Amino acid sequence: MSRPPERAEGPPSERGADVGRRIGVGLMYGLWRPRVLGAWRVPATGPAILAVNHSHNVDGPMVMGVAPRPVHFLIKKEAFVGPLDPFLTGIGQLKVDRHTTDRTAITRALGVLDGGGVLGIFPEGTRGEGDFASLRAGLAYFAVRSGAPIVPVAVLGSSERRGRLIKGLPPLRSRVDVVFGDPFEAGDGSGRRTRRALDEATERIQKQLTAHLENARRLTGRPATLE
Repeated sequence: MSRPPERAEGPPSERGADVGRRIGVGLMYGLWRPRVLGAWRVPATGPAILAVNHSHNVDGPMVMGVAPRPVHFLIKKEAFVGPLDPFLTGIGQLKVDRHTTDRTAITRALGVLDGGGVLGIFPEGTRGEGDFASLRAGLAYFAVRSGAPIVPVAVLGSSERRGRLIKGLPPLRSRVDVVFGDPFEAGDGSGRRTRRALDEATERIQKQLTAHLENARRLTGRPATLE
């Protein structure tokens, strides 16, 4: 017997993302002490891409909670397990397979931007040093394809190791800094989407994100290495 066709996924819920933001606000401010700088730099309307450094699992929920607008994050499919699957989908987050060209995720992410929403991306692709040292091409593609501005976001302090009460989480009630930077355009104005154009855009993006991270560390007094 042939398998029934899979139900096509519709666009992520904007209302759900707003609910997720409200949940995030309560959790992040209840468990830690976020200090948010530059949130006014996020465009009040229209499409935007938040490019977030990633050194800890709490980075996404933290940005989701403190951002001034609802955010639809691209999240690895491995996180959508058990009850987290309907929950993350319900709050407007996007499942992506990092090991292949996930055309469904690409289409849904572009749909967020085409609809004037905010897309959240970890341009490093996975958790690491959180220093934007190695970027995947996905961020450049979404920015050039949609024309949406990129807002760099630095999350600092989420990797704090001293005084942890719960394994894998920053110390409860510790300060986590979230610094939003000035939005910028990734493309060169030509509208080209060739591989070379995307490679050049990725280089421009990396310079901007690295500069923002360095500035965020100066502003917050954070060290240049993991805490």
